[in-house]
Formats: sequence, structure tokens, C-alpha cells
Amino acid sequence: MFAGIDEVDWASMEHAYGPADDVPALLRGLASADPSEREAALDGMYGAVHHQGDVYACTLACIPFLFELVVDPLVPDRGGIVELLTSIGGIDIDEEDIDEAEAEDDAEGAANYAMAAAAVSAGAGVFFALMADEDPGVRVSAPLALATLHGSPARVLTLLRERLTLEPDDEVRLALVEAAGRVALRHGPLAGRIADWLSRLAAEANGPGLRLAALAQLARCAPEALPGDVVRVVAGLLRQLRSAPGAPEVSEAGSRVLGAPADPVCAEAAPVTLVGQLRAPAADGAGRAAPWTAALLRTLHVGLDDRVADRTALLTDQLCSPDPGQRIDAVRMSSGLIRAWRGSYGELVRLVGDQLVSDEPRLAEAASHVLEELFGLAAPAGDALAARVAADPGAWVKEWASGPPGLGSAVKALARLGDARALPALAAALERPEVPHDVGFAIGCLGPAAAPLAGVLRRRLGEVGLNEEAYDRASPLLAGLTALRAGEAAPEVLRILRGAPEYRGEWLRTAALRALGSFGPAAHCAVPELRALIRRAGTAGATEAAEALWAVDGDAGAVLPVLIEGLQAEHARERRAAASALGRLGAHAAVTAPRLRGLLLHEELWLRVDAAIALWEVSGRAEESVPVLLAAWEKNRHVRVRVAECLARAGAAGAGSEAAHVLRAELASVRRHNAMDGGYGSHDTYEDEKLLALCRRALLGNSGKGPTT
Repeated sequence: MFAGIDEVDWASMEHAYGPADDVPALLRGLASADPSEREAALDGMYGAVHHQGDVYACTLACIPFLFELVVDPLVPDRGGIVELLTSIGGIDIDEEDIDEAEAEDDAEGAANYAMAAAAVSAGAGVFFALMADEDPGVRVSAPLALATLHGSPARVLTLLRERLTLEPDDEVRLALVEAAGRVALRHGPLAGRIADWLSRLAAEANGPGLRLAALAQLARCAPEALPGDVVRVVAGLLRQLRSAPGAPEVSEAGSRVLGAPADPVCAEAAPVTLVGQLRAPAADGAGRAAPWTAALLRTLHVGLDDRVADRTALLTDQLCSPDPGQRIDAVRMSSGLIRAWRGSYGELVRLVGDQLVSDEPRLAEAASHVLEELFGLAAPAGDALAARVAADPGAWVKEWASGPPGLGSAVKALARLGDARALPALAAALERPEVPHDVGFAIGCLGPAAAPLAGVLRRRLGEVGLNEEAYDRASPLLAGLTALRAGEAAPEVLRILRGAPEYRGEWLRTAALRALGSFGPAAHCAVPELRALIRRAGTAGATEAAEALWAVDGDAGAVLPVLIEGLQAEHARERRAAASALGRLGAHAAVTAPRLRGLLLHEELWLRVDAAIALWEVSGRAEESVPVLLAAWEKNRHVRVRVAECLARAGAAGAGSEAAHVLRAELASVRRHNAMDGGYGSHDTYEDEKLLALCRRALLGNSGKGPTT
């Protein structure tokens, strides 16, 4: 084995972390008798040689040696190597991709992908023999390798169907069905045959696991072939799996019956390798009769796509399961559904809230994290959240090994509902030696209900030392005071503004100026300081100070020159700030209309939007601004909340208008405007719900009047 490996000039190649001279050791480590060494080697292959799916020259050089490893029955854990080869060779590159890569000066990378696909596909015939390998791990990986890499899909499909009748291992049987779904997706002419076969598997007297797998793959490749009562069918299959021989016993409350096998997974024992981390989610299924159920249900949900009612009904059934493991799966899938799709989720959210009292800590924690992301949509779980917060003061604040403390997820979820029952937890957090970094934002969500906290916020701000820790210590307090518009704290805020240290001083001054601006005339004691700051014209700080001075003193003559100069700043971010500030002056800044009009064609989209809104606000006329805003709406979905705020405030969505058409189209969409495949932000659902509310307000509250200031 490894003949010729030392003749390869590895040192002349590179991987993600530098010279590839360590690759021979990684390849030899894959054949080690030591399991930890094998995992570390596989981790190194994914982490460096095939980093985030990249293919380097050294990756190509590894392919022959990886094939040597997978065909040697004496090498343990060859299933992982099969998966690695599948990943290396499984990226489709066509001429259009290569042309695009050449245009981006990345032709070498595209060529590497193409060569890898060709090299691995050329050797993919070895996977046929591995379908009957003695190692079940190899048999699990081989079907997907064939479905992804082999050039004769009809032959692959025939073998998959034959092996299903012979294979004794349940997990391998599921892999065979999954591979058939992959063939259907990659090779359209075979999709009909495969859908017919999957439909028979789902309907015949097969085991519940195999039927569920067939339904999941049907959802992926032929959703139109799913039975009309798919939710009822799947719910029945899940009940059968829970009652199957060997399933862990659970009480009606969802806890394991005394004497049942304990879950061997320790939450603290986090894997230290990348491969271990990738496998970690599967550990949630340890000790369960059908640990692969979660993966099948995820596949089914992905296939059901925009069938929100069906997916909601299915998750509702899962959340009523006596199996806490299945409920953990359902809580996580509920998060994915709500985050990506609009719908009616009241009952589903209430059931997620019910999990907060579970004896299974992972289930309760997962539920609180989901509710934390929902903001107002978590209202049906409000009482459950309040009970959870009241019952566990020790979880009000989370400490981290590095970085500042943060509020516990249940406290954040309750505060984001605007529920005053979060006040005791926030008050306690404000008395800690180090205030949680996110307490100010939570206070902002509570609004006027948090007014009793103004005194302690003011006191703690007065205690902040003006040293290198000042920003970290003061920023959550300033955010809270800003949200409460607590003008009585102006002297303490002014002390911070005057004494901000050099380290992060600009950030700290910005936070202080925002606080003073929110106080309005109550911060009159800061006027001399603000007037001094606006004299530093042309800086971001001058714009921020001018905006605060306008809010506090209302002196348009003093701030206009500063903001006009800000429109000519070098950076678009500073120009945006000046434009937004001018918009708040309204008709007092009418003289700036020509300058704002000149920015409507700027290359920076967000600057165009802010200039268009400001122009509308200072001129009172919509005809120039609305086309710019609607064009930006179509070009960048993330600008839609900003545009909708303007339309709702200004009342330009008259019946039959283009703005009204755009707003109605948004309301008719079931997909959240900011939903991303493979990623998400913690405020995505909140932002989308805000957009929907603004669209409705713009349509229903149209007064026909111009913007107000």
C-alpha cells in the first residue's frame, strides 16, 4: 500500500494551511490501528486537504491512495474514506462554470474540480463490490458514492433495488433508498421509474423505517407522488417506530422509565475534531430505537418545502410524542420551518413552549433557544416562558469561558415578547459585577414596562471607570437608557461622552450621542458639548453630534452645514448617516434637496435608498423617490424593511399604485423575504414579521398625505 507516495513532490503543493508535506502522514493515519489517530487523520483531510470542499493539487494527488485504502478490507472505518472520495469527486463542473471561473481569474480551481470529478468517477466502479462489503459502515457509504459518481445510473439503480432485497442492516437499507433518490435528482429520465418504486415501497407491507425513508425520498424527487394524507401516514409510522421492540421505554411525561438505558451522550464531552463535531448531531439519537428518524424527517420536511400546513401538522404530531428524542428533533425542525416560511404557528409555538418543563435538559434548552428567535411570535408560549424564568434564577445569566456574560435564552425570549415578567431577571442582571452585554437590547424590547430599571441603569453608568474596559461596561447601560429615553441620566451620559478613552472611544462616543439624542430636550445640559463636537466638520462624529443636537435643541441653522458637509464624506456609510439625519429635519432641510437628488444615481444601493427617503422627507414629494425605492426593493431583499417603513409612514401606497402592487405581492409570498439556504440570522424572523406589519400598515393606513416629520 502507498506505493510511490514518497515520490510525489508534496512539498511543492499547498493545502488550506500551507505546504502539503504533511499529507503522506495523514494518508497513513487513515490506515492506523488506533481509532483516535484515524479520526484525527480524517479530520486533517477535511480540514486542510479538502477544506470546505476545496480541491487543491494535493487533493488530486491523494485520490489514487484513497482508492487503495477503500478496497483494502484490513483498513478499519473505510466508510469515512468512501464519503471523503464522494465529496472530492461529487462537484459537477460544466463549461459555463469554467467560463465563469476564467472571468473571475479562478480557472485553476475550476480545473481542479473538473479533474477531481473525472478521476474519482473513473474509479467509481470499485464501489459496486463495496455494496456487499462485510463492514456495514462501508455498505452505508457505498450506495451514495455510486449514485453520485458513477456514469451508468441505470446500472446503479438496478443494483440498489437488488441489494435492498438482500441487505439485512436497517441503516444500510435506508442508505440504498436515499441513493435512489439521489439518482432521481441527478438523472431526470429515471425519475419516473424511481418514483414508482419508492411509492410501492411506501405503500407495501414494509417496515415503518423503510416506508418513512421512501416517503422522504419521494418528497425530494417527486413530491407530487406523495399520498394526500401524508401527515397521517407519517404520524402512524412514527408511532410504529416508537412501539417497535427495543425502543426505549418512556413515561407519558416523556421521561425515561426507571431502569431504562440511560442516554450515554455527555453534553460536556464535546468532540475535539472536525469530523467528531460533524458526527455529534447523530449522538442525540444514541439509545433510541430508530436514531436515523430525525434525518429522514428532515429530508421529508425539505421535500415538502412550501407545504407549510402539512409541515406544521406533522411537527405538531411530533411534539406530542412521548419520546423526548423525537420532540428534540421536532423543536429544531420547528425552528427551521418558522424561520424560512410564513404561516400560522400559534399551536406549534405553544407546544414548543410546553417542552420548557421537560426533565430532559437538552429538550428544554432547545425549546428556549427556538422561542428566543421568535420575538412576538412566541406569545403563545409566554406563560410557559415566565414560569421557566421564575423557576430557574440560576439560568438568568450565562457565563462564558471567554467574552462577557449574556442573558439566558428564556429571559431573552420573555423580554422580546415585551413581557414585564422578565423585569426581576433583568434587575438582577444589572446588579452583577459585570452586566450582561445584551441587557440593553432586552430592555429596549420591554419598552415602557422597563421604566423601573432607569435608576439602576443610571447608577451603574456612573460607576463605569473611564479606562480600556469602558466600552464593554458602558454600552449595555447606554443602550438601555437610550431605549427608555431616560433624560434624567443626561449628566452620567455626558460624563462618558467627555471622558471616553482612546480604546474603542469612537464607539463609546457614538453610543453616548445616541443616548443624548433619544433624551431630547431633557438633555439640554449637553448642548455646549454637542456644539463643540459639530465644529469638527467632515467627521462621522460631527454628523452624530449634529443629529443629537437637533433632537435636543432643534437648532437647524447650527446642524445643517455639518450635515451638508457629511453628504460629501469619503465613505458611503458616513454619507448615509448624514442623509438620514437630514431626513429627520424634514422641511427644515429643504435646501438640501438638490444635493440629495444627486445621490439617487450613486453606485451604492443603500446610499441611494437613504437619499431617496431623505429627499422625500425634506421635499414632501414622492415622485422622484418612489421609483428609486421600488427598484432597490427588487434588487436587494434586505432593503425592504427600510423601504416599507418609509412607505408606511408617508402613505404612498394608494390603490392601483406600483407601491401597492409591490406590497401586496410581498404579503402574498409564503417564503420569508430574508430566508437563506444554509444559513440564518438570529433576527431574521423578527425582521420578516416587521416587514409584513409595515406592508399591511402601508396598505391599510394610507392617508394620501405626504411624509410627516
